[in-house]
Amino acid sequence: MDIKELDNALLAIAEKKNTISELDYNDELYDQVEQELHDLEDDFIENFGDYMEDTLTDIHEEHCPESDVLLPTAYLAKKYVDRGSSPSGQKLLDVDSDEGVIVDTDDYPNKVVRLVIVPGPTRILLQIGKETREEVWTAE
Repeated sequence: MDIKELDNALLAIAEKKNTISELDYNDELYDQVEQELHDLEDDFIENFGDYMEDTLTDIHEEHCPESDVLLPTAYLAKKYVDRGSSPSGQKLLDVDSDEGVIVDTDDYPNKVVRLVIVPGPTRILLQIGKETREEVWTAE
């Protein structure tokens, strides 16, 4: 698995998601950007879907076995937060606490728990409530 290609594919999707999040549905560019996003997501599933589904299956088994594993694109945020770049020039992205797929877990009763995929570097976060998060996987 080429982790750099994986991260670049996710970064392209994240940038397109950020672009579409800033457009009004009636904007003349909306349909074009939405189609470009769908094309990027389709390419992502074709190239990295099996790898990411296996990874998500492992994470679900460990952290939220009662929740169904969805397509990897379901775990992408609606919008990403740009945190600048690392010293090596890698783009650093983050997400707000309300992003990701809600999952059931006995480890955090009475908390809303979400799984979300974040690029830059590619990782999966377990977001517990609004203040706590745990990085449960990093692409290596």
